[in-house]
Amino acid sequence: MKDKIMLGLLLILALAINAQNSEKENINNVLDDWHLAASNADFDSYFSKMTADGVFIGTDATENWQNAAFKEFSKPYFDKGKAWSFTAVERNIYMNKAEDFAWFDELLDTQMKLCRGSGVMKKENGQWKIAHYVLSIAVPNENVAELIQIKKEKDSLTLLDLKKK
Repeated sequence: MKDKIMLGLLLILALAINAQNSEKENINNVLDDWHLAASNADFDSYFSKMTADGVFIGTDATENWQNAAFKEFSKPYFDKGKAWSFTAVERNIYMNKAEDFAWFDELLDTQMKLCRGSGVMKKENGQWKIAHYVLSIAVPNENVAELIQIKKEKDSLTLLDLKKK
């Protein structure tokens, strides 16, 4: 009897692990398709993978794009047939127990060289959607001092503007 109970518990555990792996595969596919849509300048496909209230945080301190503003900013690039090209070379995905909320980080090969993307996804009507995405340029630690010098003046002006608000 104990063997049957143990076998049943192991089966349930195996099914749960398999279900989570399947959800992670679905998330991977959405993210890969999202990046591919940008590479192909497919505006509708790209934005269909984001929630209506999605947010995109770009590499510039001023880039905190709510979905409608991000669409407006991005449209001319997509219309010209050249948006951006990001390919994930590494990705980690984490999920809540209900499997309707996930967060991830990814290392990207881009036209800016190595970048880091991270974000939040949620399941809407059975589909995974990107609710929040943050893009940052990966800077080697040994180059941080040099980078600080390059951006010091612009950052000082941006900070002054932000503190006025």
